[in-house]
Amino acid sequence: MAIQLTDKAAIQVRQQLAKRGKGIGLRLGVKRAGCSGYAYVIDFADEIEPQDVVLECQGIKIVVQRDHLHYLE
Repeated sequence: MAIQLTDKAAIQVRQQLAKRGKGIGLRLGVKRAGCSGYAYVIDFADEIEPQDVVLECQGIKIVVQRDHLHYLE
C-alpha cells in the first residue's frame, strides 16, 4: 500500500508537528459514520501501538491501524 503526500502537504505537516511540540507523524483511519458507513479520520500520531503499521512519505511517518488498511486501499 502506498500513501502519497504532496510537497505542500508534507511541509504543512512538518510545520504543524513543530507548532504542537510533539508527535511523530500523521494517523490515518476510518470510523463508522453517516449513510455510507465510514468516514476517514486524520489526526496527529503521538505514539505507535502494536497493531499499527507505519508507512513513510517525504519523511513523514503515516501511522495506520492494521485493520483499517483495507478500508484505505
